[in-house]
Amino acid sequence: MYLTRFRYTPETWAMMIAQPEDRRRAAAAYIESVGGTLHGFWYSFGSHDGINLWEAPDNVSMAAVALAIGGGGALSSIETTVLMTVEETLEALGRAQDVGYRAPGAATA
Repeated sequence: MYLTRFRYTPETWAMMIAQPEDRRRAAAAYIESVGGTLHGFWYSFGSHDGINLWEAPDNVSMAAVALAIGGGGALSSIETTVLMTVEETLEALGRAQDVGYRAPGAATA
């Protein structure tokens, strides 16, 4: 699962005002092209204009979609966050015990 926050350019907003378009269809087509699913598309107030919730088969597939959208010129910002399940986080916490991290300047054992 992935959460993407985006911001349109002023030119994109001007085009959307002149010719309103439901961008959910486009977003769904982009993620479906890599075998994924769009679970939600919302517009928002604040530092981002919108938020998408996607499911993709893997990080490379999601990166391909984000890179294609980001390189298209309609956005001034795009940020994608990998979302982990509670189970994945619990597994990571268990594995963290074996990492053997040592803080900078801490004595070595």
